[in-house]
Amino acid sequence: MKISIDWLRTLFPTDKTPAELSALLTSAGLEVEGLEELESVPGGLKGVVLGTVLTCERHPDADKLSLTTVDVGDGTPRQIVCGAPNVAAGQRVVVALDGAVLHPSSGEPFKIKKSKIRGAASEGMICAEDEIGLGVSHAGIMVLTTDLPNGTPAAEYFGLGTDHVLEIGLTPNRADAASHFGVARDLRALLRQPVQLPDVHAFHAPAAAEGNISVEIEDAEGCPRYAGLLLDNVHVGPSPEWLQRRLRSIGLAPINNVVDVTNYVLHELGQPLHAFDADQLGGNGIRVRRAAEGEKLTTLDGTERSLKAEDLVIADATGQALALAGVFGGKSSGVSEGSTRVFLESAYFAPAVARKTAQNHQLKTDASFRFERGTDPHMVPLALKRAALLLQEVAGARVAAPVVDVYPRHIEHTPVRLQLARVEQLIGHYIAPERIRQILTDLDILITEEGVTELGAAEWLLSVPPYRVDVTREADVVEEILRIYGYDHVPLRPFNAAAFLAKFPNPDPELLRQDVALLLSGQGYSEIITNSLTNSRYYEASPEQPNAALVRVLNYNSADLDVMRPSLLHTGLEIVRHNVNRRQRDLKLYEFGRSYHRQPDGSYKERPTLALYLTGNVQAETWQQQDEKTAFHHLAGTVQQVLRCLGHPQPGSQPVQHPYLNGGLTLLLHNQPVVQLGSVSPKVLKQLDVNQPVFYAELDWQWLTKKYRTAMSVTELAKFPEVRRDLSLVVDQAVTFEQLRQIATKAEKKLLREVNVFDVYQGENLGAGKKSYSLSFQLQDPERTLTDQAIDQVMQKLMAQFEQQAGAVIRK
Repeated sequence: MKISIDWLRTLFPTDKTPAELSALLTSAGLEVEGLEELESVPGGLKGVVLGTVLTCERHPDADKLSLTTVDVGDGTPRQIVCGAPNVAAGQRVVVALDGAVLHPSSGEPFKIKKSKIRGAASEGMICAEDEIGLGVSHAGIMVLTTDLPNGTPAAEYFGLGTDHVLEIGLTPNRADAASHFGVARDLRALLRQPVQLPDVHAFHAPAAAEGNISVEIEDAEGCPRYAGLLLDNVHVGPSPEWLQRRLRSIGLAPINNVVDVTNYVLHELGQPLHAFDADQLGGNGIRVRRAAEGEKLTTLDGTERSLKAEDLVIADATGQALALAGVFGGKSSGVSEGSTRVFLESAYFAPAVARKTAQNHQLKTDASFRFERGTDPHMVPLALKRAALLLQEVAGARVAAPVVDVYPRHIEHTPVRLQLARVEQLIGHYIAPERIRQILTDLDILITEEGVTELGAAEWLLSVPPYRVDVTREADVVEEILRIYGYDHVPLRPFNAAAFLAKFPNPDPELLRQDVALLLSGQGYSEIITNSLTNSRYYEASPEQPNAALVRVLNYNSADLDVMRPSLLHTGLEIVRHNVNRRQRDLKLYEFGRSYHRQPDGSYKERPTLALYLTGNVQAETWQQQDEKTAFHHLAGTVQQVLRCLGHPQPGSQPVQHPYLNGGLTLLLHNQPVVQLGSVSPKVLKQLDVNQPVFYAELDWQWLTKKYRTAMSVTELAKFPEVRRDLSLVVDQAVTFEQLRQIATKAEKKLLREVNVFDVYQGENLGAGKKSYSLSFQLQDPERTLTDQAIDQVMQKLMAQFEQQAGAVIRK
């Protein structure tokens, strides 16, 4: 959601800077994700000033050019060659100086430079309106009437300021803040300054009028309130510049003055409006009803839609459907250039009904966005009057009849009981009752009763306005108090920590997560948090991922976020792509998250997962260290550290079975696959537009933490030295190191402490389908020093087992 600071200041006058407002709103739960400076004219006319033409003569070598000298206020007149037919001495003009970058109304920007034109020096340009983006005329230079001194910035003369636009990541529960007025209300509570609603005292309507539009609500559950106003003498055309500028500042394209006014009021007050051509309303009336199953309606986008019986529609008195209530207008009744009579609609539609209609037809509009989350039923008449006054100003409209306001089911304030002791209990910090009272008042939450409970605790009965749709319980009220009081004002309490050797049968999963996070961060990994919602296109084309197993979102807001992720891989690769595209190519990332799966019986399963991503170089290049690309064993080493941190033994392994990995291992504990790691398939990398190899590991976090080994084992330090022996053997390509390690550990359980591979070789001299492993063996006896005879016996035993079980040839 975009909020214009200039627009916001018309409702909440403040001298706070955009950056200060951004920080305030973020601290109160309206997270500002971006702050953009918006110029009225591209470039802001920097380097463009007012000047006076001192002399004007015909260019000696060009009939259509003039040679002028211009005073630009710095004491040094400029010689400028000008091709405009209307240039003359004594004129006040607009001059672009050397170095200025101009953004014309059409064409590409260009830079003014000192140059020679037909042999005459030119030190700037005298400008026409289209050359500086202020219009389309190129008939001649702009001639000004002003007493401002030469050298005055042209932006100051034309009144061109800069606006700032906040990009707010509005959470679904904050429907009350989905407008400039909603944001102003939060600032009122934060800064304790009054907010100014638009003044509608000038609105006047006749007490009665013939031919007024009647309104009938057949479904009061779906539409508790509907108001309308008839206007005539409407002249449909382009909106004035100020209105168009306001809409463009928040990313809306102007259409015409009637539609623009309805959009303006929506984003100003948060109340959606709709304008009907009154001459297209059959029977001179409006009926709000449910659609008939299969009923047809062609909407404003030209699409004929088949309606469902649960859809709420706006129909005329003859029964003809005109619009999907709160979602989208119909084509036949829309305002056109020839419309002169307009019926303005301002209503409150039940959120569940509006959401269902929007979902049925896969329509997401600014109106449905607000109605689905809940609007303010008390704003309905005010928004109607505000729009009428604006249409009088920009379209010459006249109020032709009194306001029709049908309100069959009154929406009351929500009563909530608040025990003051619960505020401190939930926040963990004492806030004085008078400060709580002040915050509630600033949030329009009334205290209707004050008393005590049976146990003597202070208790207030509150009345919460209906526009605060997310405040229905005591905990919600406490949350509102906290966000206005300020999270930063709640001090962190000191805590005591102690270490125990005792066994805890139920370890805290959050502490285990913290331990592993600290381990990974210490290894140079950065934690990421990605969206649990993702794009079904990643999986629907993949035969490895059955479509039936996808958990689909029925009421999604974006087609790119329509399924719950079955794997953390793709959302993590989006982060990798984002960083790599910004030249951050060396990445170590981890994420604790959940994957979601639909079971064959129709039930759903969530799987807690730890995901690791590794790509680029191991570390930055230095004069002492050459580039080293990340490899599989770097990620495997990190996985081994995580398993040791959780108290798990050396795992077994087998070839990876993950659908999106191209080679790797599945690690096993107690014959249970707990880790899958390997290189991400080139097909997946291409699909995500990642142009460098990525290594990925997926750990079954739920199993690993459930089987966490809480018992601490203590072993006496060895008194006798270790001995290392190396062995090279040739085996078939299919034989893995894990198989050889298991053969060795089973053959010698007493003296063998560790088996490692330090070289792998493949070559033509070994023969087809063969490879060579170089293994090291650490041997140790806890009771005595090993003799050569004992060591040789162990090695002979190992070689015999390798030959028998793996078909190995020992290289001498």
